[in-house]
Amino acid sequence: MDTAYFHDCYSVELPVDERSPLELYLSVVSHTPGWIDALMKLRNKIVARLGLKDLGALSHIDPGKPAQDYRVGDQAGIFKLLEIHEHEVVLGETDKHLDVKISVTRQDLPSGVVVSVATVVHVHNAMGRVYMFFVKPAHRIMAPATVSRLTSR
Repeated sequence: MDTAYFHDCYSVELPVDERSPLELYLSVVSHTPGWIDALMKLRNKIVARLGLKDLGALSHIDPGKPAQDYRVGDQAGIFKLLEIHEHEVVLGETDKHLDVKISVTRQDLPSGVVVSVATVVHVHNAMGRVYMFFVKPAHRIMAPATVSRLTSR
């Protein structure tokens, strides 16, 4: 992470929970607060004029697709599945301006489980730095608000 332009990690402790990291990720994004999807819609309108990808809504998950049917390379919301492990799932998106990786891990405890969601961003050029100038403050509000939704599921 020494070369990352941006990184953070948010964790929540849950009671005993048998869901896999992918199931936890799907649960989080499928219950994204509406205000975050509204911000994503605004983001998509603005960046389309700059030649960046329209990512859609964070909550756009196929509700009929069970976690066990996802494979590496599949789209899971706005991110592509890069790695699936017993205790971690890694998702990401790459374009000419930046690379984003999201890691969802679960650590079992005697009294429950700790779920951590980490984000790492590498920028490639000035456009990536300008984009992150606006995204960083929003991300620091949106990410914990989204991760905290796990405690109500």
